[in-house]
Amino acid sequence: MAAPILSYEGLGLVQGEGWLFRGLDVHIGPRDRLALIGRNGVGKTTLLKCLADLVETDEGRRSIVPGTKVVLLEQDPRMDGSETLSEWVLHGADAPSRHGAEAIAHQLGVDLSRPVATASGGERRRAAIARALGQKPDLLLLDEPTNHLDLAGIEWLENWLGRFAGAFIVISHDRTFLARLTKSCLWLDRGQLRRAEIGFGGFDAWTEAVYAEEARAAEKLDSKLKLELHWLQRGVTARRRRNQGRLAKLQELRAQRAAMLGASGTAKLALSRDDVRSKTVIDSEQVSKSFGERPILRDFSLRVQRGDRIGIVGPNGAGKTTMLKLLTGELQPDVGKVTLARTLSGIVIDQQRKLMEPTRTVRDIIAHGGDWIDVRGHKKHIKGYLKEFLFDPSLADAQIASLSGGERSRLLLAREFARKANLLVLDEPTNDLDLETLDLLQEVIADYDGTVLIVSHDRDFLDRTVTVTLGLDGSGRVDIIAGGYEDWAKRRCEERMPAPGKDAKLRPVSVPARGRGGKLTYKDQRDLDRLPQEIERLEEAIAVDEAALHDPDLFGRDPKRFAQLTERIARHRAEKDAAEHRWLEVAEMAEALAR
Repeated sequence: MAAPILSYEGLGLVQGEGWLFRGLDVHIGPRDRLALIGRNGVGKTTLLKCLADLVETDEGRRSIVPGTKVVLLEQDPRMDGSETLSEWVLHGADAPSRHGAEAIAHQLGVDLSRPVATASGGERRRAAIARALGQKPDLLLLDEPTNHLDLAGIEWLENWLGRFAGAFIVISHDRTFLARLTKSCLWLDRGQLRRAEIGFGGFDAWTEAVYAEEARAAEKLDSKLKLELHWLQRGVTARRRRNQGRLAKLQELRAQRAAMLGASGTAKLALSRDDVRSKTVIDSEQVSKSFGERPILRDFSLRVQRGDRIGIVGPNGAGKTTMLKLLTGELQPDVGKVTLARTLSGIVIDQQRKLMEPTRTVRDIIAHGGDWIDVRGHKKHIKGYLKEFLFDPSLADAQIASLSGGERSRLLLAREFARKANLLVLDEPTNDLDLETLDLLQEVIADYDGTVLIVSHDRDFLDRTVTVTLGLDGSGRVDIIAGGYEDWAKRRCEERMPAPGKDAKLRPVSVPARGRGGKLTYKDQRDLDRLPQEIERLEEAIAVDEAALHDPDLFGRDPKRFAQLTERIARHRAEKDAAEHRWLEVAEMAEALAR
């Protein structure tokens, strides 16, 4: 292992009446790609601030190689006092150069002349990324960097970090983002920090092995600790196993939904039985909606059945929120009609978390100040209900201001899921949630009796929850795909590729030779010719390694081999994604030249 560029030994910090963590040792190498993982409230964000030397710790010694540039991308940076995004980005002694920041902002598609007061969450996030990356760091500390980014922004950041020559530590709820980029994991759990030289793809197996070892050790300990460890296993590892069963059920529902969809490119759901209308909760027919000259939807028809889980994806500004408002009756179409079932009653959980007033208590939010809460017709004590949502019952009288961003989001979910409703509308529900809460949210959605509409940029979350994906591209067209994000992404790739022969694999496009400026460059033509074989080779390598990784005893028997396989799979996936992106790029160039 290379000598660390930053170390913190014996790190300890008091928060409130006790230690948040104590005795932590952190060593970061010059090319480390680290995922920092832990429950909401354990101190992940605080740990990043300690590493950035922004928090005065109570114990520990920080050492750093002279000249090392450490940059923290905060989850919600304060922009008070700045008139425009540009003024905020370029303010301070550590600000990037104007040229560097504006170049990154241009690639991210954000206008830095935008006033801070009217900038959206996505614009603020892009400005913060431009400021952080423009400083040319040696070590990047990233706190939920994908929050408020659309899919294009997330993919751009993934590509940038994939080429980054320095080290980074990232906190993120986006499993796909972590799996593609990280090579090692830092796990902050109950005041301890563990490190494993495995990519995020091996994190669940590693933590289950740790819990299993603790459970064996607990046989010799007192009953109280046994109960705590039993809850950990039941609440975490058991939940993951249950979710595997729910994923199998989800695949069955997707297959049923695929059978109800018409031919590719049509938006109307075919009816398989005469009584299907009795199960219809939302019926949109030939709907069109525009704002000025800009089309949002054109000739869109969709019949949403009771129990459907509908995911809505697309770039920022494509019309995802408009579609939600149309489907829920909040907005009327210009053409066509949307019919809602008379018994439809909805819960909307939006991005703003407006109910979370800092001076209110958890008890106020959950039970209007009382001890009991009505959970869909059943009375439950507030402390028992809080435990179901992974809260310590002693937090019942804590103020909202004392909770982390993720804990506030989890509290809002607990409040809203207690209400009776048959339609659940989730607008970016995964922001600020930790991975265990995401597992819980997937479980609640899977067991929910009603219909769910989800707007999200979290690819893994969509793949684990939705039965149908609606893909918007900003032109008014809507792709309706049975399945999750990966199914939609695969369909997009297929539509952009030239039609292959009956048994053909990916093929290069034949391009007529033209004079200078009228044909592909040598490099472009070479990539067009060689990348199909390279993609096929990477797919085969990934399949072989994944088959080896399915051995349930591998981690305990040979952890080094487990780590090698996990890292190689992540690297090959990133290489395959880059190769596919490049092939599509040159294929489109070739197609344009051939016209």
